[in-house]
Amino acid sequence: MTGDASPPKRILPWLVTAILLLTGSMASSQTLSVQPLNLVGTISAADWEAYRSRFVEDSGRVVDTANGNISHSEGQGYGLLLALAAGDRRSFEQIWNFTFTELLIRDDGLAVWKWDPNGKPKITDRNNATDGDLLIAYALARAGAAWQETRYTNAAQKLAKAIGKSTLSRAGGSLVLLPGSQGFGAGDRPDGPVINLSYWVFETFPVMAALAPEYEWTRVWRDGVMLLQQATSGRVRLPADWISLQNGLQPKPADGFPPEFGYNSLRIPLYLLRAGMTEMEWLRALKQRWSAENEGVAVINVVTGQVRERLTDQGYAMLPAALACALDGTPIPEPLKSFEPSLYYPSTLYLLAKSLLGEKYPQCV
Repeated sequence: MTGDASPPKRILPWLVTAILLLTGSMASSQTLSVQPLNLVGTISAADWEAYRSRFVEDSGRVVDTANGNISHSEGQGYGLLLALAAGDRRSFEQIWNFTFTELLIRDDGLAVWKWDPNGKPKITDRNNATDGDLLIAYALARAGAAWQETRYTNAAQKLAKAIGKSTLSRAGGSLVLLPGSQGFGAGDRPDGPVINLSYWVFETFPVMAALAPEYEWTRVWRDGVMLLQQATSGRVRLPADWISLQNGLQPKPADGFPPEFGYNSLRIPLYLLRAGMTEMEWLRALKQRWSAENEGVAVINVVTGQVRERLTDQGYAMLPAALACALDGTPIPEPLKSFEPSLYYPSTLYLLAKSLLGEKYPQCV
């Protein structure tokens, strides 16, 4: 394993204690609480093997099969998280090895976002993707604590500090996550800063606070909730994937991007559920919208309300099913109980939802 020197053994119990204390602090000081999942053992060996054999190469590269077979930091983070949930230490190590050697090559400690097998060189864009960095750091920290592996904990801490240093930004009265360290700030775009609310992986913030307490992670979490509420207050009640916060004004669709609730934003409710944040009123409105008698999961223009594309893959269908289970205890439909991997992204969403249901809502499955 190529990696960083291990920190003292005392870091592991400190990390576990800090996560628990900070989670409790968030819950008591805000109207919404973050309740991290246990993760380990929440995915069956059969489901993980079906996923791993289709999307994870022996090198540890997680392959996006609908996007030119590229790899990206988001996919590596998801792969680490799912390997941990399946209790597969060998695959976790392989995925981490690829991530460390191929993506963690920036001088600032963040991961490059894209690795193209057909590119010369493989790295054609050295910018980071902040959600990928969060997922990687989170999975490493949770694995370090679960498996008493200090190499993972040390790497997680370095990455969390880099995220805090390079991607947090002030926007009006809010503290936001920039989607990348370059190209999205107020000085980079006329309509900047530009954010993507699906990059707020809410379950990660108590862990980031434990790893890098010098940054205001509780505020990032709180302001993300506030921005989501603002972005869903219009007639259509859906956030655009890419949002401008120019001059601290009401969130609006960013220039140069389709004004759509699309493949990015549809994972926001899953992130809220995985963090235990079921009290948001917007989730009930979305549950109604996603019901079979209405639109279902779809790509929707947030200005006109028109549907551009309906998404029927099993992985997308699992999202409203998980939402109905968490909010009302509705059982998961029989066709969704057996995993049938298709493409990387919906298959990933399926397993993230299924691991949540297996731990928090076993009565539904």
